[in-house]
Amino acid sequence: MNKKLVATLSGGAVLLMALSGCSGDDNDSKVNDWAKKVCDQVQPQLKKIADANTSIQQATSDSSKPADVQTADAAAFQSISQAYKSLGAAVNSAGAPPVTDGEKTQQEAVKELNSTAASYEGLKTKVDELDTKDQAKFADGLKDVADELATLSKSGDQALQKLQSGDVGKAMAKQPGCQKPTVGGASASPTTAGSER
Repeated sequence: MNKKLVATLSGGAVLLMALSGCSGDDNDSKVNDWAKKVCDQVQPQLKKIADANTSIQQATSDSSKPADVQTADAAAFQSISQAYKSLGAAVNSAGAPPVTDGEKTQQEAVKELNSTAASYEGLKTKVDELDTKDQAKFADGLKDVADELATLSKSGDQALQKLQSGDVGKAMAKQPGCQKPTVGGASASPTTAGSER
């Protein structure tokens, strides 16, 4: 019923889950210290996002009742929203990274993370308002939510990409806390599921 939603959501956290992509010989201890400060707080949030993806996948089958799907999706969006808020707080509390334009980069990343949190909160509200008594209406409403989610997952990631570039990105990639969490089941790699579509 909402397989598109599952695929889109799985791809939605690509940016945050892909922190482990690069490595380098960055000996700048200040940058590494900053990355550790952020990454120590990132891992629980990445796990929360991965767990939310999994709960949506588990609630999604052709035989799923609309009310069950609604409950699972709303809870997942709430959880993802809180995770993004916490990520914003982590970047904010770490202070500006010790690089050129570090303060601007930090502020833009925090603003973007908070904006993403608000968008997921909005999706939760939309899911809560869907009519579960009419399966066709519910499916249509879910399609609209999936479309909005696809837009959300594609847009507005420039500030985060900038945060994860250069010396800061290399330093973050080395931190265990910024590594992709392992996800049980068939979707061990949430970074690829959404990008195939």
